[in-house]
Amino acid sequence: MSDLRYLELHGERVAYREAGQGPAILLIHGMAASSHTWRNVLPRLSKHYRVIAPDLLGHGQSAKPRGDYSLGAFAVWLRDLLDALGVSRATLIGQSLGGGVAMQFVHQHPDYCERLVLISSGGLGPEVGWTLRLLAAPGAEALLPVIAPPAVVAFGDRVRTWLSPLGLHSARAAETWSAYSSLSNRANRAPFLRTLRSVVDHRGQAVSAFSRLHFASGLPTLLIWGDNDRIIPVTHAHAARAAHPDYRLVILPGIGHYPHVEDPDTVIDTLDQFISTSTPWQWHRRAEVPTTAVLH
Repeated sequence: MSDLRYLELHGERVAYREAGQGPAILLIHGMAASSHTWRNVLPRLSKHYRVIAPDLLGHGQSAKPRGDYSLGAFAVWLRDLLDALGVSRATLIGQSLGGGVAMQFVHQHPDYCERLVLISSGGLGPEVGWTLRLLAAPGAEALLPVIAPPAVVAFGDRVRTWLSPLGLHSARAAETWSAYSSLSNRANRAPFLRTLRSVVDHRGQAVSAFSRLHFASGLPTLLIWGDNDRIIPVTHAHAARAAHPDYRLVILPGIGHYPHVEDPDTVIDTLDQFISTSTPWQWHRRAEVPTTAVLH
């Protein structure tokens, strides 16, 4: 996998990975993750495409300022990153939180978008795993140092190292552990909570893209989901497909919340097939429909 690169954007450090040449693909990771989550798909995709995978602001090795971590702020930040890298159009691929960011990006900056791929995406229904609902509740600031202390994470890393030679490895568990262990770093906690609370509260997901999906009519869209996703249920994928029959839907049996990690070969083949058989979207601004006020 390509090494991290760095640039300065609006006075803040951005860490990102870039490899390959050709049509651009933008990979957007999920909450408490980083560009490292794409380690199994980026090398193969880069054989045919220019692949860009940033660490979102507040994540990974990118800066962690005290600022705005809403979907809209992430979308603007990604647009400015593409501008800095000289990319005018791209296929957007977002996983979990990254899917919600990708849909917001399409809404705000449609002229940049050629295709949309949502992998176990947020923003398509209220249900979400109870752990995220708990952490979104008031008082979680005091809870995080208790549930993810550095000593426990360090011990867990040692145990994983001992078990690895025995073949006792689960890609899903490893990705979950990576997200959990990132919270042992004090600098990661405030951005994580700001990001989480911008989209989730104690009742579930608080942001829905359904009211805006019609805006991108004709945008080639692919949904990839595992039928054993315990964080964002596969029913959200079926609901999106029912509302938009032109969307392509691929359900992976026995796969959880991280299809790109758990079954990267199928995900890569699915992406290749989708991109090669779809035409890049050309967005056209719709004429404003005048409204008439009626006085009674």
